[in-house]
Amino acid sequence: MNTQKKKMSITMKIFLGLIVGVLIGIFAPGRADWMLNVADLFGSIYMHALCMVIYPMVFCSIVDGICSVGSVSTTGKIGGKALVYFTVTTALASFAGLIVPRIIGLGKGVVIEMAEADVAATQFVSMLDTVKNLIPSNPVEAFAEGNMLQVLVFAVIVGVTALAVGEKAKPAADVIVSLNEIFMKIITVVMQFTPLGVLCTIAPVVAANGIDTVISLIQALAALYIAFFVFAFLVYGGIVKLKGGSPVRFFRAIMPAALNAFGTCSSSATIPLSKKCAEEGLGISNKITSIVLPLGATINMDAVSILMSFMITFFANACNVEVGFSLMAVVLLSNVLLSIGTPGVPGGAIASFAALAAIAGLPAGVMGIYISVNTLCDMGATCVNVLGDLACAEYLNRTMKLD
Repeated sequence: MNTQKKKMSITMKIFLGLIVGVLIGIFAPGRADWMLNVADLFGSIYMHALCMVIYPMVFCSIVDGICSVGSVSTTGKIGGKALVYFTVTTALASFAGLIVPRIIGLGKGVVIEMAEADVAATQFVSMLDTVKNLIPSNPVEAFAEGNMLQVLVFAVIVGVTALAVGEKAKPAADVIVSLNEIFMKIITVVMQFTPLGVLCTIAPVVAANGIDTVISLIQALAALYIAFFVFAFLVYGGIVKLKGGSPVRFFRAIMPAALNAFGTCSSSATIPLSKKCAEEGLGISNKITSIVLPLGATINMDAVSILMSFMITFFANACNVEVGFSLMAVVLLSNVLLSIGTPGVPGGAIASFAALAAIAGLPAGVMGIYISVNTLCDMGATCVNVLGDLACAEYLNRTMKLD
């Protein structure tokens, strides 16, 4: 008789972590505050452990990926096609964000109380300044400040240059490959604690937001989440099916990464798990994942475009502020520029929303309300963005012939 017990899958463990974390967040305040303190402690440790190696791992992974491709032209093809893919899907998301909230009258009839919030808006810079800041004048500072876009550009420069130099660059490339293996091993160990990490990061969030706040914004949150996942299943599932893949197999294989992104609100922190799901679950080439996933974590703004348009429409209607179609289009275009280079970490959208709300002419008090539900919104947005990154990797893996 076989007495060996079937092990619980990582997906189920993460899902259970989500459920337990939510329950603790609801029932612990006032009864067992020590549980929230412990959860906050371990949640912080988990996030710090992930963030500890994210930027050096991304750098080494990209350089390793470029060098393993063995051709500058192939690297350019992967990056170029990924950029086109992200541009098209972001355009679709922006269109949905412009149309859907207006059709359903999101926020009409809602009465909200204003609350002031001292949050600095992200500075909206010109396209020239954005391009100028792509190349880091001090790469060490880019790593220290967590400027993912500059880290990406620096990694691409190093990787492409190593290819151009050829044999003489091999010793340096070998060191980077070794470092990448070390960082991946660290991440692999940390990821074993993902279910506990998700539990501990969600519990304080639910406790801090409170049931009343969630109920008062349930219309916006429900509509937002429906839009998120309908977009994901129709667009990403459609892209996978279009190229001969199985949407069911795709979503099943990447579910651990999606749930991790949902729980941690960090697309950057989810890169290692996304890479594992893509390569082991879907058989996607490392040459593609090493370039597409870090790039997507930085510039893929599909769900953020939907989030910003939904929340601005909601607050505009609730505050009786007229936001015309053309102004909303400007807001979404501004959002794309503001979002480029924003670290894929929890809370990254708050400063951007402050700038966009000012552009739309919303009262400053909406920031206090938005902050109270930001994480609830960010959870779904991060999850969908990660799904988009993986769908892009799957698409390129099926359409590109790599050497």
